[in-house]
Amino acid sequence: MERKFLPVNISLLTVSDTRVLENDKSGNLLSKKIEDSGHILLDRSIVKDEVLSIQKVSKKWINNPEIEVIISTGGTGLTGRDVSPEAFRSLFDKEIEGFGELFRFLSFNKIGTSTIQSRALAGVANGTYIFILPGSPSACKDAWDGILVHQLDYRHKPCNFVEIMPRLLEKGAGRSGKS
Repeated sequence: MERKFLPVNISLLTVSDTRVLENDKSGNLLSKKIEDSGHILLDRSIVKDEVLSIQKVSKKWINNPEIEVIISTGGTGLTGRDVSPEAFRSLFDKEIEGFGELFRFLSFNKIGTSTIQSRALAGVANGTYIFILPGSPSACKDAWDGILVHQLDYRHKPCNFVEIMPRLLEKGAGRSGKS
């Protein structure tokens, strides 16, 4: 039996000390890919590379039952200002280890060993998927086209993230209702 496409509600966060909407190439690329794929972009924000700024916006979205997915771009490198993984890991109920592994595998095919500098990762917090991508438009394109477009599509087989959304908050699945 053919499955029907189910649009997902997504919020998009750009982590950068220098970007605004007009020059946010990665955010603009992801925004277009989200909408072109049939999903709903519910909210979009740009914050500085600061743990508390990232967490303030993210916690608001995590606690909004309408938001099913958060995609963040930027702040995944190794410099002192790159703090996205640290900001998000403390919010996760569960980490999706395979996301970072698969992203770096796909990236390796394009940029070779330089992919080791990426700390892309994903997790679940209060029933909300969170994907933390590097800030480069090419990396965002690779993550969307190689992973997210498929895993956020209910029709993708043999399995996808959408079909298990209703079960993310089952008893024993982790914390819920974080503030």
